[in-house]
Amino acid sequence: MLAGAVSSTPFSAFNFAVEISVDGVSPSVCSAAFAECDGLDMRLQVRTIREGGNNARQIHLAGPVSYSNLILRRGMTPNFDLWDWFARTVAPGGATLRASRAVVVLLDTDGVTERVRFILERCLPVRLKAPSLHALEGRVAIEELELAYELLRVEQPG
Repeated sequence: MLAGAVSSTPFSAFNFAVEISVDGVSPSVCSAAFAECDGLDMRLQVRTIREGGNNARQIHLAGPVSYSNLILRRGMTPNFDLWDWFARTVAPGGATLRASRAVVVLLDTDGVTERVRFILERCLPVRLKAPSLHALEGRVAIEELELAYELLRVEQPG
């Protein structure tokens, strides 16, 4: 493909990477593999008003934006940084530990080329769930990680 050309291949949702960095804990708290990612969601509240005397038309005004929580399921990471981040967040004074960023990178079918980056600013871990312990099953290290975030941006590669 020529430099600067845009691929016409649609994005696929099966190849993605997750990167989380937290000031004061680690520049790379998580560079993990997760099986599922849900919650890349923005919603604009719309306020409807009517103009006096005009019953055939309504006017829509943009209101505040709200965001879902990001939910990452069935993940693996080689360290305890996610647990440390959660522990520091719930410790006295830890609620101010908001200088964190999560990036979900959607990759092309080759598993290397970036197609889009979803950047979540000022993340706060709200749930970290270990897997059920069962001797006969080989479950992964993190069953579910849920993050609240204050801002979602989309970046195109290049």
